[in-house]
Amino acid sequence: LMMAMGLGVVGATFTNKSQARVSSMTPLARLIQESEGVIVPADSPHKSIQDLIDAWRKDPKAVSIGGGSSPGGPDHLFPMEFAKAVDIDPRDVNYITYDGGGDLLPALLGSKIKAGMSGLGEYAEQIDKGQVKVLAVSGEERVPGIEAPTLKESDVDLTFINWRGILAPPGISAERRTQLIDLLQQMHDTQKWADALKSNNWTDAWMTGDEFGEFLTSQDERVETTLKELGLL
Repeated sequence: LMMAMGLGVVGATFTNKSQARVSSMTPLARLIQESEGVIVPADSPHKSIQDLIDAWRKDPKAVSIGGGSSPGGPDHLFPMEFAKAVDIDPRDVNYITYDGGGDLLPALLGSKIKAGMSGLGEYAEQIDKGQVKVLAVSGEERVPGIEAPTLKESDVDLTFINWRGILAPPGISAERRTQLIDLLQQMHDTQKWADALKSNNWTDAWMTGDEFGEFLTSQDERVETTLKELGLL
């Protein structure tokens, strides 16, 4: 038994008041990571990330931010950490939850929100057609094929990455863990996986075993800290 999961599951364990933690499972492998993007409608008055930050600082409640995550998910955590990085109280963020990117996109295209903060994979077609514009990306590096600076380049001291990985239940044998990691390694080394990385604009973030376990612990701590600051825990 293996479970595909990501940063959203980390947040959900806290917001659903569960005692389960991803760091208590058996870590197998982290597979990919993906930048979040700050996305605005094509006709937005905000032509740069600094334009948006200036308006956001002036009146945080007036700048509606949409995301495809419920509280604790990546699209919620990113704008909260972003707000804090630009000296806006995260509790003042006017965050509107949509049921995934499919629902967020019409809100962006219809200018029902000032900006969306979400993964970029679901918006590739609209970005290419110029229907929406990416003002900045949240990773360490720019995203190939998207003309947008990183937040770091824009003098915002924040890097935020969404990621996906695979867990097994707690308590399995060391031998079984090794077998499962080996299976994932075989998948990771195929050309089909390389093609999937490219077509989905994912970044390879391969990490296994104990190293992945330490990463999961750090993610639990980061998410818990952010949610406590928001008064959600």
